[in-house]
Amino acid sequence: MSKIIIAIDGPAGSGKSTIAKMVAERLDFTYLDTGAMYRAITYLALQKGIVENEEAVNELVAGLEVTLKYENGITHVFAGDFEVTEFIRSPEVNSKVSEIAAMPIVRKELVRMQQHMGKFGNIVAEGRDTTTVVFPNADLKIYLDASVDVRSERRHKEYLEKGVEIDIEEVKKNISKRDKIDSSRETSPLKKAENAIEVDSSHLSVEQEFEILFENIKKKIILIKSQNN
Repeated sequence: MSKIIIAIDGPAGSGKSTIAKMVAERLDFTYLDTGAMYRAITYLALQKGIVENEEAVNELVAGLEVTLKYENGITHVFAGDFEVTEFIRSPEVNSKVSEIAAMPIVRKELVRMQQHMGKFGNIVAEGRDTTTVVFPNADLKIYLDASVDVRSERRHKEYLEKGVEIDIEEVKKNISKRDKIDSSRETSPLKKAENAIEVDSSHLSVEQEFEILFENIKKKIILIKSQNN
């Protein structure tokens, strides 16, 4: 059995990264964090002062390969030969990443890179268009959601754990802004695929959410195995 693709979609702060990592580790699959790739471009654009210049951002992404290496529970993100892992989770990047991700050329180039990564083996991919655009033929599609308040609390806690002081209302404002941009952009808007399993984790622990999803994943893998035999 090879090349099984599990794709996980959902809005900012819905727990995609946490669940995708857990599933990938349990199955010994490759974890593909598509959002980290957009964050890498956003970080570089901020460094160059070109976030508002779509033409300059297009030129940046056209001459760049963004690659991921998952190791010991950490996704290492490289823009060319430069590792940007420690720089891409800042409030500054969070506040601009949806704007960069809405640019058609940026999405086209990064989707190309992501689909190329998907050709090489079993993966768990997460992002905001993985089930609808990047991997529309994924073996299993999952859509995670939660209320804005819950998602804001989760993201705020992440910041505090990293030593970043930020007001929770600012976090909520940023997440609401990202929701609007992600769902209304012309290219690859965030939406639930028709055949995706949807889980609202507003009142679930991470462990409860994982167990619900993993039961569905096991059933799907068993089905694929039986079809291959």
